[in-house]
Amino acid sequence: MVVRLLIWNVFESRTTIDELRESLPELDAPSRWIWNEANDRFGVIVVGDDLPESIGWAQDLVGEEPDVYEEFDA
Repeated sequence: MVVRLLIWNVFESRTTIDELRESLPELDAPSRWIWNEANDRFGVIVVGDDLPESIGWAQDLVGEEPDVYEEFDA
């Protein structure tokens, strides 16, 4: 099984964290969206072999690739 961590900085993006919260769909547990409003960052922790389709939606909303993309074997 693979665990992925993707983090975007939304400080200079075309969307806000509040807009992302309203727009992004729920993920199947144990995967989840994560938020750091103080630093204008959000991300996702994905547990499983495949990335959900909503990762592409997040990238489209922000307008760029994630700043951090780490992959771990679990």
